[in-house]
Amino acid sequence: MYRINIEGAAHINEYEELVKIFLRPDDFEMTEEKGPEVACFTEQEDKNLTKQELFRFLEKETGVHPKWGIITGIRPVKLFGMLAAEGAKKACEKFENYYLVSREKTELTRNIYEYQQELFGDGESNSAGIYIGIPFCPTRCLYCSFASNPMDEGKIEKYLEALYKEIDYCGEAMEKMDWHAESIYIGGGTPTTLTPEQLDGLLSRMEEKLISGRGNLCREITVEAGRPDTVTPEKMRVIKYHGIRRISINPQSMKQETLNAIGRDHSPEDVKAAFEIARSEGIEEINADIIAGLPGEELKDFAFTLDEVIGLGADNVTVHSLAVKRSSRLKEKDPDYHYKRGRAVGEMLDHAADVLGDQGYRPYYLYRQKHMSGALENIGYCKNDAAGLYNVRIMDEHQRIIAIGAGGISKAYSPETRTLTRVPNVTNEEIYVERIDEMIERKEKDLFRRK
Repeated sequence: MYRINIEGAAHINEYEELVKIFLRPDDFEMTEEKGPEVACFTEQEDKNLTKQELFRFLEKETGVHPKWGIITGIRPVKLFGMLAAEGAKKACEKFENYYLVSREKTELTRNIYEYQQELFGDGESNSAGIYIGIPFCPTRCLYCSFASNPMDEGKIEKYLEALYKEIDYCGEAMEKMDWHAESIYIGGGTPTTLTPEQLDGLLSRMEEKLISGRGNLCREITVEAGRPDTVTPEKMRVIKYHGIRRISINPQSMKQETLNAIGRDHSPEDVKAAFEIARSEGIEEINADIIAGLPGEELKDFAFTLDEVIGLGADNVTVHSLAVKRSSRLKEKDPDYHYKRGRAVGEMLDHAADVLGDQGYRPYYLYRQKHMSGALENIGYCKNDAAGLYNVRIMDEHQRIIAIGAGGISKAYSPETRTLTRVPNVTNEEIYVERIDEMIERKEKDLFRRK
C-alpha cells in the first residue's frame, strides 16, 4: 500500500488521477499524514511541476512508463494546438520535457494536429456542430456507459415527439443568432434502431429546421448505424435519399465468441452484409469502430478483426482502447480489468498503426478517456482524406456544439475568450420526455442567450 501526501494541495483529485495510471485504487491512499512510510510532495505554484515529481517517483517505484506522461486530460491534440501558437517545434519540446510525453506520442499528436489543420482549418465563428441523440439499442453491450435503452416502440414514439420539439426550437434559435450547422452527427444508442418511416421523419425534420435556408453550408452529416443487425436496404435508401454520405457500422470485433460475450446480438456475417447493403444503396463513406482489449481477445484476434474491416473497404477505422466505465457491466464484473490489459492493448494499437499505415490510412483524430487499458488512446484513421469533421471539432472544442436529445451535452463557445460552458440535457430518456420544456429553457438561458 502506497501512502501519498501532497502538502498544500486544496484539491487532490488531479493528482489522484495521475496515481491511478500507475496503481490500482486499492493499492494507494492520498493522506494528510506525514512520516517515513508516506511519500511526501509539496504542491508548487505550477502544479505540473509537482506532477512531474510524482510521476517520476511512481515510474521508479512501479517500473511502469506511461506514454502520455503527466497528461491525464482527454484532448492532447487540443493542448498541442494551443502550444503550437509558438511553433510546432516548441510544442513538441514542451510535450516531451514538461509534460513528459514519449517521443512516439508527441510525434503522433503533432502529425494529427497538422493533418487536421490541412483538412479543415478553424471553424467559422457563426458555425456549430450539431449532435442528435437516439438513445435506443437492440441490446446493451458489456462495456457500454452511454445513454442507451432497449427498443420499445411506445417509448420511441414519445421520445421522437419530444425530440422534434427540441429540434424545432434549436432551428428557430439558430436562425435568430445567424448560426449555421457545419456538421451534424446523429448518434446514440443506435439511430438505425428506428424504422425506415421514423428515420425518414427524423431526417426530414432535421433538414427543414436545421439546414434549409442557410446557404447549403452544412459540410457533413453522419448517421450512426453502429449495430449491423439494424442495417436494412430500406433504411440505407432513406439515408441516401436525404443526401447523407457518411455512416458508421461498428463491428467492435469479428470474432463470434467475443460478440456473444459482450452482448452484441449480431454475427461477423451480419457486419459483412451491412457493408454490402450500404454500398449497394450508394452510401459513399463508412466508418468502422473496433476495440482493442475486449474480454478473451489477444493480438491475433484483434489483428483478424482489423484485416476483416480493411477488407470490407472501410473508409474510416476508429481504433478504441477499451475503457472500463463506472456504469458498465464490465466494471461490475472486474473493476481492475483495464489494469490487467495495458500491455496487450499497447501491442494491439501498435499493430493497428503499422497495418493501417501500410494500407494508406492516416490518423486524423485522437482522444483519451478515464480508465482506459494502458492509459492509452482512441485513434480515428481515414483513407483518401475521408476524415470525420464532427469528430475533429468535438475534440478541438473551438466551436459551439448544439446537442439535442437525451444525454446530449451542448457547449456554448465564445470565440472571443475561447471558453466553453456546458449545457447538459438529462440522460434518462423518459425524464427527458417529461422535462423537455426545461431542456429548452436551459438552452435559451445558457446557449442561445444574446450578449
